[in-house]
Amino acid sequence: MVFENTNISQENEGATAREPRLLIDTIADDDKTSMASMTVIDQPVTNKRSKPETRTEIASLKAQDFQISVTVIEARQLSGTNMDPVCLVQVGEDRKYTTQKESTNCPYYNEVFVFDYTSSRQIFFDKILTLTVLHSRNLIRSGTLVGKFKIDLGTVYSHQDHGFFHKWAVLTDPSDLMTGPKGYLKVDVAVVGKGDNIKIPKINDENSDDIENNLLLPEGVQPERQRARFIFKIYQAEGLPKMNTSIAEKLKTVLQGEARDLVDPFVEISFCGQKGRTTVKKNCYEPCWNEQITFTELFPPLCKRIKIQIRDKDNLNNTVIGTTFIELDRISNAGDRGFLPTFGPSYVNMYGSPRIYTMVNELSDLNNGLGEGVAFRGRLLLALSVELVDVNSSDLQGSTDVEVENIPPLSELGAGRVEEFFLFGSFLEANMISPVIAEKSVTFEVSMGNYGNGIDGANVSHRSHRSNGDGDSDEDSLSEDDHTLLLRETATIDPNMRTTSPAAKPVTHDKYYYHMPFFEQKPCIYMTSYWHDHKRRLYNSNIIQKIMDKLDEGIQDVQEMIKTNEDRPDRRLRGVAEELINGCVAYSRLVKGTGGPAAGRSKLDRERHKMCLRDIDGIANEVRKLKKRLKMSTYKEKLSKMKTLLQKLKCFCEDPQHSIPDIFIWMLSGRRRVAYSRITARQILHSVCAEECGQHCGKIQTLFLKLPGKKRLGTHGWTIQAKLELYLWLGLAKNKRDYLNGLPTGYEVIRTGTGLYSPPMYLRYQDRQQYELRAHLYQGRGLIASDDSGLSDPFAKVIFSTHCDVTQVIDETLNPTWDQTLVIPNITLFGRAEELRDDPPMIIVEIFDRDTVGKDEFIGRAVAKPVVKMNNESYEPPRFPPKLDWFQTYRGSNKAGEILASFELLQIPYSQREMDDLLLSLWKEAKRKSLAGSYEIKMGIDLEESSKITESVKTDQGHKFIVPRGIRPILAKHRVEVLFWGLRDLKRVQLISVDRPRVDIEIAGRCISSSIIQNYKKNPNFSDPVKFIEDVDLPEIEYWCPPISITAVDCRAFGRTTLVGTHIISNISKFVFRSPDKSKIFTGLKNNGVATETTDVFVDIDHQSTLATDMQIDMIGFGGEEPKTKEEEDSALDETALDWWSKYFASVETLAEEKKKYEEDKIQDLFNEENDDGGMNNDGDVNTLISANADDVQKEKRFGKNFLKGAMGAVMQAKKNFAAPVRRLKKQKEQIDELKIFDTELENCSEFTNFTDLLHSFDLYRGKREEMADELSDQKRIVGTFKGAFRIYRYPLPVYVEQPDAQYGMFKGLPSNEPIHVMARVYIVRATDLHPTDPNGKADPYVVVSLGSNKNNDKENYISKQLNPIFGKAFDFEATFPQESVLTVQIFDWDLLSSDDLIGETKIDLENRFYSKHRPTCGLAEKYAIFGYNQWRDPQKPSQILHKLCKEMKVDGPHFSPGKVRVGKKIFTGPIELEDENGHKKPSDEHVALVALRHWEEIPKFGNKLVPEHVETRSLYSPEKPGIEQGRVELWVDMFPMDMPPPGPPVDISPRKPKSFQLRVIIWNTDDVVLQDDDFFTGDKASDIYVKGWLLGDDKQETDIHYRSLTGEGNFNWRFIFPFDYLIAEEKCVITKKESVFSWDETEFKIPPRLNLQVWDSDHFSADDFLGSLTLDLTRFPRGAKNSNRCTLNLASEEDESSDVPMVSLFKQRRIKGWWPFTAKSEQDELEITGKVEAEISLLTVEDAEKNPAGSGRDEPSPLEKPNRPDTSFVWFMNPLKSLRYLICARYKWLIIKIVIVVILLALLVLFIYSSPSWIMKKIVGA
Repeated sequence: MVFENTNISQENEGATAREPRLLIDTIADDDKTSMASMTVIDQPVTNKRSKPETRTEIASLKAQDFQISVTVIEARQLSGTNMDPVCLVQVGEDRKYTTQKESTNCPYYNEVFVFDYTSSRQIFFDKILTLTVLHSRNLIRSGTLVGKFKIDLGTVYSHQDHGFFHKWAVLTDPSDLMTGPKGYLKVDVAVVGKGDNIKIPKINDENSDDIENNLLLPEGVQPERQRARFIFKIYQAEGLPKMNTSIAEKLKTVLQGEARDLVDPFVEISFCGQKGRTTVKKNCYEPCWNEQITFTELFPPLCKRIKIQIRDKDNLNNTVIGTTFIELDRISNAGDRGFLPTFGPSYVNMYGSPRIYTMVNELSDLNNGLGEGVAFRGRLLLALSVELVDVNSSDLQGSTDVEVENIPPLSELGAGRVEEFFLFGSFLEANMISPVIAEKSVTFEVSMGNYGNGIDGANVSHRSHRSNGDGDSDEDSLSEDDHTLLLRETATIDPNMRTTSPAAKPVTHDKYYYHMPFFEQKPCIYMTSYWHDHKRRLYNSNIIQKIMDKLDEGIQDVQEMIKTNEDRPDRRLRGVAEELINGCVAYSRLVKGTGGPAAGRSKLDRERHKMCLRDIDGIANEVRKLKKRLKMSTYKEKLSKMKTLLQKLKCFCEDPQHSIPDIFIWMLSGRRRVAYSRITARQILHSVCAEECGQHCGKIQTLFLKLPGKKRLGTHGWTIQAKLELYLWLGLAKNKRDYLNGLPTGYEVIRTGTGLYSPPMYLRYQDRQQYELRAHLYQGRGLIASDDSGLSDPFAKVIFSTHCDVTQVIDETLNPTWDQTLVIPNITLFGRAEELRDDPPMIIVEIFDRDTVGKDEFIGRAVAKPVVKMNNESYEPPRFPPKLDWFQTYRGSNKAGEILASFELLQIPYSQREMDDLLLSLWKEAKRKSLAGSYEIKMGIDLEESSKITESVKTDQGHKFIVPRGIRPILAKHRVEVLFWGLRDLKRVQLISVDRPRVDIEIAGRCISSSIIQNYKKNPNFSDPVKFIEDVDLPEIEYWCPPISITAVDCRAFGRTTLVGTHIISNISKFVFRSPDKSKIFTGLKNNGVATETTDVFVDIDHQSTLATDMQIDMIGFGGEEPKTKEEEDSALDETALDWWSKYFASVETLAEEKKKYEEDKIQDLFNEENDDGGMNNDGDVNTLISANADDVQKEKRFGKNFLKGAMGAVMQAKKNFAAPVRRLKKQKEQIDELKIFDTELENCSEFTNFTDLLHSFDLYRGKREEMADELSDQKRIVGTFKGAFRIYRYPLPVYVEQPDAQYGMFKGLPSNEPIHVMARVYIVRATDLHPTDPNGKADPYVVVSLGSNKNNDKENYISKQLNPIFGKAFDFEATFPQESVLTVQIFDWDLLSSDDLIGETKIDLENRFYSKHRPTCGLAEKYAIFGYNQWRDPQKPSQILHKLCKEMKVDGPHFSPGKVRVGKKIFTGPIELEDENGHKKPSDEHVALVALRHWEEIPKFGNKLVPEHVETRSLYSPEKPGIEQGRVELWVDMFPMDMPPPGPPVDISPRKPKSFQLRVIIWNTDDVVLQDDDFFTGDKASDIYVKGWLLGDDKQETDIHYRSLTGEGNFNWRFIFPFDYLIAEEKCVITKKESVFSWDETEFKIPPRLNLQVWDSDHFSADDFLGSLTLDLTRFPRGAKNSNRCTLNLASEEDESSDVPMVSLFKQRRIKGWWPFTAKSEQDELEITGKVEAEISLLTVEDAEKNPAGSGRDEPSPLEKPNRPDTSFVWFMNPLKSLRYLICARYKWLIIKIVIVVILLALLVLFIYSSPSWIMKKIVGA
C-alpha cells in the first residue's frame, strides 16, 4: 500500500460542502447582500435553510378510493340513416349502456353512470374512458359503430375542477381514415378522489349548445384533430436478468446438453387502449429485434402516457422484466414553434425488483412501474416518430390496426459514442443502524447498471452475438474480444474495481443506534464503466436544477419571513427575482452553441435545446417586468407568480431521454439485501464547468437508507435503516484527476496499487476536531397520539454523528414542554474546521412514545443543522445565540407535529464565561423591553435575578439542564379568557355513557377547569361559562406561543375521572387580541384629505349618492332610460304569475352571469397586467400612463392572445360575452327580485368565517392513531365536540383600550347558554348528481330530515328513478338548544324488497348559526314586500331588526327621516312608500332599514356581513365512502325563537307543475324529395312519399301516402296533434311513464321540446326507405322560408351562430308557417338536402285547444281539405284498369292517336284498293 499525505489546502474551497440527500434538498450557500441598494436583499433572512424536511414520498402502491361520474346528455349530427342509437360508456373493462332511442340522429339521453374504483393513482390514471355510439343493440345491427371517443382518466383529473362539464366529445370511426367526425356527444365527465371537492358550474344551456366552442378537449388542444401514425422502432436490449432459477438452469443444461440464456424476451407497448408486441427472442440476454410497431390515432391524442414493457415469454404467464413510461407532453411542444412527439434513438433504463429470480417475488409490482425501482433491470434501445396522415395522399392505407414489421438495424453511432466513466466514493460515516441488523457483519454495495452488482449483476450470455431474429443459438465458442467485453462488464472479476466496503460488525456508544467502525480510516469504492456519451443532456439539467434550487430557496425564505412577521419581504423577493434573472442569463450563455450535430444527438435533443433556450429567455424577460412592478402592496401576488415560474422550470429540468443509469447503494447484512438508496447519475456528474456539475458531485451528502417496495409502507418504513455520510464523484475517465478535489482536506491516501494515480482503498484522516453539541429542545406541539387514551408519553432522541442523547419523558401529553438542553460532548469530526463551519453534519431528532411494556413507539422525525462556533470565533450576534424555531416532524408522508428547538455546535475549547455574559446581557435587554413595552405600562423593573444562565434542575427522572436564558423565549404576562359553552355528541367511554363531564384547559403549564355538568343528557352546557387564567407566561413573539390543550374527562363515583377525549390547538394566533397602536387611536377617517376626530359626525356622501343611485334602479329599473318596445311589453311578466321558483331561476341565471363576468375580468386583468408599467414615471405625469406607442400596444395584445390561446376558448367566450345584448339582462333584473345562491356550504363562505365569531367547535379525539391514517380516516377517533372560545391578550390592557368586563371579560354581551326553544324550518329545494344505487344506474331518492330526536321521513313521496330530483319540501321542527342542535339531512334510495340505501347525508350545526352575529337565522331579502312571491318571511320587520342590532352593538341609531336612516356615521337612503296588496301606498321606513341591514358590514368597528336570503349547496357524503362526494343538495334553514312572535306560513317551494300544451303540425306539401324507387314498367324514378312525426318519442304519427311522386312533390294536408306537458323555466317536456312492464311505478323523464319530422318512401314488400329528417327545437329553431326555392341547407343548422337565419321560439310566437329542409348524410359523410316540407306549426294551451278543437289527419272538427293530388297517385294493384289507363294512355297517347290515324288511313286505302276494281268495272259496263 502507498501512503500519500494530502494535508494541503484545496484550490476549490467552494466544493467542500456537506449536502443532505433528502426529498426536499437543503438550501444553498448564502449570497452576499447588495450594497448598492438596500431595496434588494439577496441573502437568506430566516432560519429556513437549517430546516430541511424528511418527508417520505407518497407511495404509488397505496390504494385510494376514486369515483368516475359520466353523464351522457345528448348526441348531435350522428352519421347514418334510420338508426336507433345507443351509447356505450367504458372505463377499462367495465361497460355500461344507455337506453336505446328510436329513429333519430340527435338522441337525448340525460343518463348518469358512476364507476367506483379502489386503486393506486398510477394504475387508475392510466385507465381509458371510451365513449362509443352504436347504431342499435338489436340482433340485426348490434355493434355497428357510429363513432367513438377516448381519453385517459389522468387527463380528466388534471383538468380544472377534475372534470369537463357540458362538453361535446367528437366521435370518430377508427377504421375510416378518409372522413371526419361521425357526430358529437354532449357529456359531463368528472373524476374525483378522496377529499376532492367537485365544483360543477352553473352552465347556460344556450351557451353549451355551441359545439365548436365547447368541445371536450384539454386546454391548448386544437378543435380539429387529424390522424397520425405513432411509429415505435425497437432495436435491441441489454443487461436483462435471469427469469428462471439456478435449478432450472442446471436442469435445462442436462436435458439440452448446452447452457442457454434463461430469458425469452419480447417488447410490449400500450398506447391509447391498444397494445403492440414484437416477436419473442428465445434464450437471449441481449436480444436484437429491429422491428417497428405502428399505432394510428387522432393527434394530439388524449392519452398522454405510453407504457413500454419488456416481458419474458412463459407458457403460463408472461412475466414482466421491466417497465418504463414516456410522457407525450415531455417529448413534444404544442406551441407556435413547437414540434411533434419524437424520441431517440436512445436507450431507456428500466428498474424494478432485485435481479435475483425467485418463484414468489414480493416486489413484483416494482417491475410494473409501481413504486420506485430498487435495482437495474436492463435497458432498451428504441425510437419514436409521429407522421401525420394525409387523407388526400394516393398511397393512403386504410388500416388502423397495430402493425408490426421489420426494419434495418441502427448504425454503430446511432445511439451515441461509448465513453469510459469513472465512479469514486468514500464512506465517511455510517450510523443509525438498527440493533437487529447489527447482529451480523454489514457491508455497503455501490452499483451502476450491472457494474458493481456482485450478487445478481451481469449475466454472461451463452451466445457469441446478438440474436438475429430466428431464435437459433450460435454454438461457436466466444471470441477473445467477446471474452474481454464480458470480463469488463463483470465487476466481480475486475482487479481494478472495488464496489463494496469491507465487512464489519457495527458498534455502539449508547445502544440506541449502531454505527460502522470507520473512525479515522474511511473505506473507498471505485469502478470503471462504459456508457453512451450523452452528458450534455445531464449538464443542461444540472444548470436548470441549480436555478431551481436558488429560486426555491428564495421562495421558502420569503414565505418564512411572512410567517415570522419579518420586515420588508418584498425586498427579499426582489433579490430572488434578481437571482433568477442572473441564472437564466447564465444558462443562455453556457448552453448556446452546444446544440450542434454530434454522434447520437437525436431530434428531440435539438428541439429541446431550442425550446429551453427560448422559454428560459422568456422567463428572464417576464421576471424583469415583474421586478419593476414589485411593491409592498403586490408582493404576495408576485410571489405566487414566482411559484408558477418554479413549476415551469421543473418541466425543463429532467430530460425525457435517459443516459447513464442511476446509482444504487445497498446495505447488506451477510448476503441479504436490507435497505437501499437511489441517486440519479446527473447529481454526481462532474464537469470542468462548475455550473454544469451535479449538485452533489464532489460533495459529502447525507443518505437515508430505506426499505424496498411495500415494506416501507408500514411501521417498519417509518424508521431510518441507516444514515450515510457519503462522498461520490462520477465523470469521464479522462477527468479522473479531479475526483478527490471535493473531499475535506487533511487525509492520507492509502492506495491499492503501486501507481501514483491508482484509486485509493482507504482515506486516513489525521486532522480531527473535538466538538460539543448543545441541543436546546424547548417544547413540542400537535404530536401524534400513540396511546389508547389518545395521548402520548413523548421523549426526544437527538442523533448527531455517532452519538445519541435523549430528553426526559413528559407523561400523557401531546404538547410536551421539555425545556431541556442536551449536551453531547467529545464529538470527533474529521476534516478542516473551516469546512465544517460552513456546512456541518445533519442532526436527527426523533420523537418516541415511552411504553412501559414493549418497545417505544415512533412518533415522528425532524432534521436540522446546527450553528457552528469555532474556537477562534467570538460568541456574538448575529449568528449567536441560535434562535429557537419550529421544526416540522414527519412520520412517513404525514405530518406528526412540531418541535421548538435550536442547535449549536461548539468547537473545543470554548469560553463558557463569554457565552454566559452575552446570553445574560441579551436576556436583560429583552426583559427590559418587555416590561417597558409599547403599552406604556408603568411598572417597576426588577432585573436583580439570578445571573445563572444554564441551570440544572432535578426532576423525578434525574437532573436536566434547562434551556438557557437568552435562548429561551422572553415571556410576558398574559390573560387567557376561556368560554366554556358546552359539550356535544359525547360517545361512551369504557361502555359507560358520559354523565358528569368536565373540561380542562392547559396552556404554558397553567391549567383551569370548567364547572362539572351535573346531568349531560339534560343540559350539556356549562353553568359557569367564562373563566380566566391570570398571569400566564407566554412568549412575546407570537410565533413561539405554545399550543392550547383541551381535555375532557368524566367525573365518576369515588373521585374517579376517566379521559373522554383531547384536542390540541397548535396555532393560537386567531384567539390573540392585539391592542391597536396608540398613534392611530385618535386619528379619524379621512375625507378629501382632512382628518376628522372620532367625536365628529361623519356622513358618507359618496356612499349616499351611490346608494341612492342603486335604490333608484331598484325602484324604477331601467325603463326610465329607454322606452319599452312592444315586444318587451308583451313579454312582461305578470306579478301574480310569479312564484318562488321565478326568483330561484332568475338567481341561477344571475349566478351564471357572475361567473361569466368573473372569467371576463380575469381575461381583462391579464391584458391590463401586460399594459401596466407599474406606476407613474418620475415626472409624475399621469397622462403618460394612458399614452402608449401603438405598435407596442399591438404587440402586447398579440402576446396576450397567444398566452390565452387554447385556454378553454376563453378569448372566444369573452368575445361572445362582450357582444351579448344587455337589454334582456336589464329586463330580468328589473322585473324579478332575486336571492343569493351559494355553490358551497354557507359556513364555508369567506364572509361568514365559519360562524365562529362567538363559538368554536373543537373535535375531541381518543384512541391511538392508525398507521396509515390521513385526516379523513382519522375522524373515526372523534368522540365528541367541545364548544367554546378563547381570548388571549397582554394584561393589563393599555388605558386607551376598552377594558374587559369584570364578569365576562372580553365576552361582553354574551348570550345566555340556558336551553332555548327554537322553531327550525328546513327547506329542501332539490338534489343534484346523486350517486346511483340501483343496478339500472338510477335511484329512487327521498328525504329524511332529523333534528335531535325529531325525525321527518318523506319516504312516501320518493321520486322514482331520478338522480337530479326536485323535492320542494319544507319541514318544521320545534327543538331545544343545545340538546337538539345538529340538523341532519339524509337522502335515501327507496327499495321495494331490501332495506333502503343511504345515498348521502350532511349535517348542519344550528347552534353556531343561531348565536352568530352574521344573523343566519333568517336571510335578508333583496327588497321588502308584504305580499306576493317576495313576501317578507321574518316575524321581525327590518326596522325592528335594525333597532335590535344597534342596541346590542351599542351603535348610535337608527335615526329615521323620510327616505333616509342614519346609523352611527353612515346615512342610507331608499324608497319612501310601501305598496300593499290592493295597490295603495303608504309611508314606511322598512325599505331604508333593509338597505342599512344589507350594508351593515360598512358600519365602522361593529359592522359585519349579514346573511342574505339564500339557497346553499351542501355536499353529501356516505360513511361507507368517506371523503368522496355522493351528490349535492340545495336547501336553506330558517330559525325563529319560540318566545318571539310566530312566523308566517312557510314559503311554497313545491315543484312547479308542468303546463299542458297542444302542438299542432299541419303538413301541407313536400317538394324536391329524392326519388328512391324505379318504376316496374317504365324504369322511371318515383317515390311513395309519406311524413312521420313525433315530439316525445312514443307519440309517432304518420300522414297518408302520396303514391308515385315523379317529381318529389307531395300533397298531404295532414294534421299532427301532440299533447305534452312543459316546464317553462327549465325548457323541458315532462313525460311520466313506466320504463318497462316490470317497473313498479312510473318514472318522470325530462326531455327537450324537439319536433322530429322524417320523410319516408313506402314499400309494400320490403322495409320502408328512410329519405331524410328534420329536427326543430321549439324553443329555438330557424324561421321557415317563404317558398321552396328559398329553403336551403342553412335552415337545418343546429347552431344559431353558424348561419344568419333568424331564430324563433314557438313559445313566444305561438304560430309559424314556412318551408324547412329534410337532410341526410351522403356517402361522403356530408349533409345534403333530401327534400323540403311546407308545414304550419302552432302551439296552444289546453284551454285554447278546448276552445278551438281540431281533429287529427283530416278528421273533424276543423277538417282539412283533401289534397289535390295528380291522377297518377294511386296503388296499381288496387286499380288495375286505372293503372293500365295511366301506364298506356298517359305515356303513349299521341303515339296511339297516330297509330289509329295511320290504321284508319291504311284501312281506307285497303278498302279503296279492294273496292276500286268493282267500281271501275261498273263504270265500264255502265252498271
